[in-house]
Amino acid sequence: MRNLNFHHLHYFWTVAKEGHLTRAAKKLNVSQSALSSQIRQLEEQLGQALFLRQGRTLTLTEAGHLVLEYAESIFSLGSELLSVMESGEHQRVQQLRIGAVATLSRNFQENFLRPTFGQPDVRLVITSSNLDDLLGQLKMHKLDLILSNRPVVSDSATPWRCKLLAQQRVCLVGPTQAGFEQLSFPRDLEQVNVLLPGPDSDIRTQFDIYCEEHGVSISPYAEVDDMAMLRLLARDAGGIAVVPEVVVQDEIQSGMLRNYCTLPVTECFYAITARRHFELPLLNALLARRSTSDEPPAALI
Repeated sequence: MRNLNFHHLHYFWTVAKEGHLTRAAKKLNVSQSALSSQIRQLEEQLGQALFLRQGRTLTLTEAGHLVLEYAESIFSLGSELLSVMESGEHQRVQQLRIGAVATLSRNFQENFLRPTFGQPDVRLVITSSNLDDLLGQLKMHKLDLILSNRPVVSDSATPWRCKLLAQQRVCLVGPTQAGFEQLSFPRDLEQVNVLLPGPDSDIRTQFDIYCEEHGVSISPYAEVDDMAMLRLLARDAGGIAVVPEVVVQDEIQSGMLRNYCTLPVTECFYAITARRHFELPLLNALLARRSTSDEPPAALI
C-alpha cells in the first residue's frame, strides 16, 4: 500500500498558493532545484502532472486543482489539531478566540460576549484587524470566530459559515443641549455639522442613497471609519452623527445624547466561522442567541 508523502504535499501546497517557484522556495527556505525535485517526486507518486510550467511561473493543471483541494483540507485539519491542543480546548477551561473587524461597534462586541463574562472556566482572547487578515487567521484556526459588519461568501477553498446575528437601525444622534429639538430631521441636516461613517461603509452607501432620494445635500463635517471614534465625536463635537443606536447606547441611556431620527438604514452584524471537527460548546451557545428583530439580541444586552 502506497503512503502519501506529506512533506512533498506541503511543498506542492506552498507552490500552488504562491504561484511562483522562486517565492515558494524563499518562503520554504529551500533551493529552487530542491523544491522542483520534491514536486516532481509527488507528481511521479500520483501519476499526474500538477503544474504547467511557464518559466518560473506555475499554473495548476486540472489534476493540480483537485490535489490542492485535498491539500487545503489536510493542512487546515492539521492546523485545527494544533490549535485545539495548544489552546486547551480539550480541557476544562474553554479559550474563545474572537476576531473583530476594527470598525465594528465595541458595544455590539461587548453585548455579544456578555454571557461569557464572569465565567471562571472561560478565557477570552479578542483580536482586532481588517476582515482579510482575520479570515486568514480563521482559515488557519488561529481564531474561532469573526464578528463582522460585512458578510463573506463560501467556496470550495474557503468554506466559511456566515450567520446573521442581528440588524440595527441607523439613527441621527446628537447632544441634548445643542438646540436641535427645533429642527426637523433629516430635512434640516444641511443646517448642522454632520458626522458620517467613511465612504467604504455600507451604512454610508445606504445613507447617501437615502439623501439623494429625498433631495438632501450634505457636506460632511467629519468622515470616520472607526465606530469608537464616531461615538466620541457624536458626544463631543456638537454635531449630528449617523450611527447605529447600539454604538451610543450608553450615552443615550444616560441622557448625554438623543436619538433625533431613526432612518430606513440598517447595519447588519455577522458571525463568521470555519468548519471544524472539534466543536466548541461555548461558541455554539453564543451563536444560538440570534435576533431576528432590528435590535441587538435581547439576551446579549
